[in-house]
Amino acid sequence: MPIYAYRCEECGFTKDVLQKISDPQLTECPSCGKSTFKKQLTAAGFQLKGTGWYVTDFRGGNAPATGVAGGSAKSDTAKSDTSPAPAPAPAGDKP
Repeated sequence: MPIYAYRCEECGFTKDVLQKISDPQLTECPSCGKSTFKKQLTAAGFQLKGTGWYVTDFRGGNAPATGVAGGSAKSDTAKSDTSPAPAPAPAGDKP
């Protein structure tokens, strides 16, 4: 079951509620009793675990994922090594 964050627009009371997706949305604030209790939009909190999924898998752009932790990290290093050096400042008249 998902956890939904609610906040009262009147008094500012906040509460996290464990609800089924099919449960009706809460509207009455448990703190002030007014019907200004609204569900907030929050980011999903999950973490991928297991073998074969790494944070570096999709950093290489079009390079295929290798399934090895350091597989595409090499392409990141190669890209940074081939970047052009900054051009020297033009020689100007100094006062």
